[in-house]
Amino acid sequence: MPTSFRPTRRGLLAAGGATALGAVLAACGSSGDQAAGKTSDGANSGTGNGSWSYTDDRGRTVTAKSAPTRVVAFTGAAAALADFGLDKQLVGVFGETRAADGKPDPQAGSLDVDRVEVIGNAWGEFSIEKYAALRPDLLVTHMYDPDAYWYVPDESKDKILQLAPAVLTSTGRVSIRQPIEHYAKLAEALGADLKAPKVVDARTRFEQASEALRQAVRAAGGIKVMACSGSTDLFYVSNPKVSCDLIWFAELGVDFVQPEKTDGGDYYEGLSWENAGKYHADVLLLDQRSTALQPKDLAAKPAWGRLPAVQAGQITPWDAVPRFSYAGFAPLLERLTAAVQKSRKLS
Repeated sequence: MPTSFRPTRRGLLAAGGATALGAVLAACGSSGDQAAGKTSDGANSGTGNGSWSYTDDRGRTVTAKSAPTRVVAFTGAAAALADFGLDKQLVGVFGETRAADGKPDPQAGSLDVDRVEVIGNAWGEFSIEKYAALRPDLLVTHMYDPDAYWYVPDESKDKILQLAPAVLTSTGRVSIRQPIEHYAKLAEALGADLKAPKVVDARTRFEQASEALRQAVRAAGGIKVMACSGSTDLFYVSNPKVSCDLIWFAELGVDFVQPEKTDGGDYYEGLSWENAGKYHADVLLLDQRSTALQPKDLAAKPAWGRLPAVQAGQITPWDAVPRFSYAGFAPLLERLTAAVQKSRKLS
């Protein structure tokens, strides 16, 4: 789900760098627009005569003479494509890729981060110069809201989209099966083999894990779960009708707390810490991203310690921006199943 309290996007272009960047775009933009089959305003026209085409979740069709071989993607999208067997076609990524200690960020999954060029490692970071140097054929990212390019900075989006066509996969307000299947379809269109053993095995694990959660919830007898996130000033209760993973969990029978009113694009209700106990929950599904406070930090909040689920130790991590592949999501199903099996209803 979109970040509840994400940092303000930083301006990408320094005052002294605009002229140099203009030269890069002038050198790359013309041929890039023609190859992408674009109209004068930069939108994908979908009217090219190439032998390769793909229609994304906006209904826009990208065409080319052959399948793109130089793909730059949001790290989570690249990781999903890699799970479906894409490899050398992935040449660059943007978004959290390496942690402070240099190790791969969890968002990267099984992606070989040493092989790809990282053109931005945080929200708001996207080096257009590095992107242009990669000679991209295709840009791939999530779409949580209509026409919203996840992790592509708004202030430089128009320049970025001049260099290559883009494919967006809807990752909000639909059950997680849809983005998983759409990333599989895109990976196959780019040359991946969906019949490869690792892909087939991952799908089997996903199906089995889904059924296991369904059975665990049924046996638990009405346990109430709250998907939540903590910041210094606010406690966020997530809307289970918007996030793909929560929608799927609910379809499997998980009974979620539904906030009475939402803000932040309908994704959550932000509560002051004095009101953190507004909703009863037996289990907390707690955002574990680096931007969110974790239990050791939340311990300093008296209101946190008063929550029944905290007192009972019924807290489990939540990957609020999951990896949209069978391999990426099956472990999250298994983790929630284990948490449900160990939890009890609280008075």
